[in-house]
Amino acid sequence: MELLYFTVAAIALYFVSDWIVDRIEQAAGRRFEHRTLLFFAIIFVLGTVTFWLIRALTDRP
Repeated sequence: MELLYFTVAAIALYFVSDWIVDRIEQAAGRRFEHRTLLFFAIIFVLGTVTFWLIRALTDRP
């Protein structure tokens, strides 16, 4: 079951990260040259926190 949680979270994080990058670019009024680095940084941080939470909530003593 834990694998399903991680898979669904990863898919959601991909779309959320893309949405965040789009919002940042709209606020700046231009398309960033290195948007993949920004995307990677956002998905890395969100993924680390989300996967830690999933692990903490599903870990059984």
